[in-house]
Amino acid sequence: MTNDQRPTTNDIHLPAGLYIVGTPIGNLSDMSPRAVETLRGADLIACEDTRVAGKLAAHYDIKTPRIAMHEHNEREVADDLVAKIAGGGPGGAGMAVACISDSGMPAISDPGFRLIRAARAANVPVFVVPGPTAAVSALVLSGFPTDRWTFCGFLPATDAARDAALRNDNKIRHTIIYYESPARITSTISALAKIMPERRIAIVREITKIHEETIIGYPAELINIEPPRGEIVLVIEPAPDMKMSDDQINEIVRDVVANASGTKSAAAEVAARTGLSKSAAYEKVLKKG
Repeated sequence: MTNDQRPTTNDIHLPAGLYIVGTPIGNLSDMSPRAVETLRGADLIACEDTRVAGKLAAHYDIKTPRIAMHEHNEREVADDLVAKIAGGGPGGAGMAVACISDSGMPAISDPGFRLIRAARAANVPVFVVPGPTAAVSALVLSGFPTDRWTFCGFLPATDAARDAALRNDNKIRHTIIYYESPARITSTISALAKIMPERRIAIVREITKIHEETIIGYPAELINIEPPRGEIVLVIEPAPDMKMSDDQINEIVRDVVANASGTKSAAAEVAARTGLSKSAAYEKVLKKG
């Protein structure tokens, strides 16, 4: 049992607690009435960027004071905010603190996780005001299976680390979702053409904005497209349930052996990517090693 009691936002002021508030990912009309009421009724808004939050606040006539909480200061700010919620406000009263990111749901590849964890550890009330999430919106737009999917956040910045992550993630046989930047999307598509050539991808950009677009195809087909601009979500189709030719299997084995750290891990990856038994994959790796 927790002490969370879902308050309404019809009152002028909210009860003490941490309020995780989802905000629009592009179209300001997607801001829910409850989200607006929560931000108006809070004592303080912890936001990723006070300037970005200021534009949202001006649009919805939100006068609540704001404090910056981003990836570089969240550890320090979190304890202070939790203390305010627990009774460190003016006159010893607990404060209602709202947490927002620049867009979407806090803590989803954005600041907020450490604050929420600190609040839970201190046993102060935590509430959620749901809002749009780019990963889920892109998943739905892609048309790829939604019954099982894994969100892997942002890929590593360096080519070597990104390729290693993709090879490891290719063991996931259902739908995969990444966030990616316009500056890196072309090189990521090229890497996918090597590592996941048999899986279609959906490049979903500018969700809910004027230039919203979804581009779907095999990585090799999309290598030479004009680099998309704006916020990008990359959705990977589940691995096909098909029998591979010997040439296809051997190509995967060569790629894995060239990058694996050991025979056992290489065999496990080959088995995951080809559907071979672990023993058959092990034999393939030994022959190519």
